[in-house]
Amino acid sequence: MGKLNVFSGKFRRIAAVVVLTVVVSPLALIILGRWIDPPVTAFMVERYVHAWMEGDWRYTQDHDWVDWRNISRNMPLAVMASEDQRFPDHHGFDWVQMQKAVEDWQDGDRLRGASTISQQLAKNLFLWSGQNWLRKGLEVPLTFALETFWSKQRILEVYLNVVEFGDGVYGVEAASLSYFRKHAAQLSMSEAARLAAVLPNPKRFIADRPSSYVRERQRWIEGQMNNLGYDYLKRL
Repeated sequence: MGKLNVFSGKFRRIAAVVVLTVVVSPLALIILGRWIDPPVTAFMVERYVHAWMEGDWRYTQDHDWVDWRNISRNMPLAVMASEDQRFPDHHGFDWVQMQKAVEDWQDGDRLRGASTISQQLAKNLFLWSGQNWLRKGLEVPLTFALETFWSKQRILEVYLNVVEFGDGVYGVEAASLSYFRKHAAQLSMSEAARLAAVLPNPKRFIADRPSSYVRERQRWIEGQMNNLGYDYLKRL
């Protein structure tokens, strides 16, 4: 009985250490991320592992970090227009869009996602791809922490530097050089809109060989960018 109690005590201490590590490590990384640019994300690591498991040893990733001041203002405006038009106003979760998505589903439409840019960044940095309730549950505190410790501008800066714009092409600088042969600072409105148009599925949609769907979505995003206006960036 004494041995069982000792074992139970050790197990509880180990479990407490594991839980504390799981909770504290991402929080520490988020706090440091206010000043230190993340060199890699969970999504990038997952993609490498997936390629290696399939025997694709030639798989590489193109990722070039670029600071906020060296990103064309068209690009943050494009992703907000496309992905999250309430980004400056919410605190990580867009309850208006969530409610609308549920109402549309109740009316018979397919249940669509209503993830904000902050939620997408939390998922990219720390979690894994795919849809399941565990991942969605972990996404909540991570998103809250990002919104607590980072400015809106920092969230957008990191998001634009780690999001995948094509198979193995991560970040706006790598995408700009790969698809338009120019730096991110030089992106026009139409080019930024096209990059934003491929984000829902960057492995299927290709920025430099756009399908009719990508072209149509690009035009819609440009219209939304004009509606928001560049003054919208001052709200970050």
